[in-house]
Amino acid sequence: MHNNLSLLMRKHRVTASKLSIITGISRTSIHGLYHERTENLDTKTVMKLCEYFNVTPNEFFGINDKEGAK
Repeated sequence: MHNNLSLLMRKHRVTASKLSIITGISRTSIHGLYHERTENLDTKTVMKLCEYFNVTPNEFFGINDKEGAK
């Protein structure tokens, strides 16, 4: 599933190991999300990442609120 984790990690200059320690999310899960290989995302995982990066779920997934708006 498409997400902006790789962009957020680069922007915040955080490694998968550090992100794992800070958020409590396994490195395996972070790597799966980073490489967009994870199909079934856990809501708690997404919310922890959104909280850490101070973004909304829409921003995390690259969803533009104005798409489809007239």
